[in-house]
Amino acid sequence: MALERTLAIIKPDAVAQNAIGAIIATIEHAGLRVIGLRRLRLSQAQAEGFYGVHRERPFFPKLVAFMTSGPCVVMALEGDNAIQRWRELMGPTDSTKAPAGTIRASFGTSIERNAVHGSDAPDTSRFELGWMFAGCDLALSA
Repeated sequence: MALERTLAIIKPDAVAQNAIGAIIATIEHAGLRVIGLRRLRLSQAQAEGFYGVHRERPFFPKLVAFMTSGPCVVMALEGDNAIQRWRELMGPTDSTKAPAGTIRASFGTSIERNAVHGSDAPDTSRFELGWMFAGCDLALSA
């Protein structure tokens, strides 16, 4: 196993449900460590930049509107195979198809309002962590 870091976002729909604590508890119970955490509200420019890889996709405007609709919580997670483990905890993007016990099955309601985001690969993780956290924010982990 490889020690990895990955980005996790609790999206505005889950924040509005007061699901922050339950989601963090699920993360910690699964053995991943939260090594960075911030609550913020993304601006239009921040959301467009962060999700820029999807700019040409038809869902991009709705995604940006959703991600700027309310506060979210961004976290840096660390653990053995953290990227894959976080993705398994989240469940598939379409919450209606997510298996019971996954975060998206518990807190998501659709493919668009799916409660959480996670990096999908090491390169993506590095970019996304750098977008949301300064290097010194994550330099030390206990």
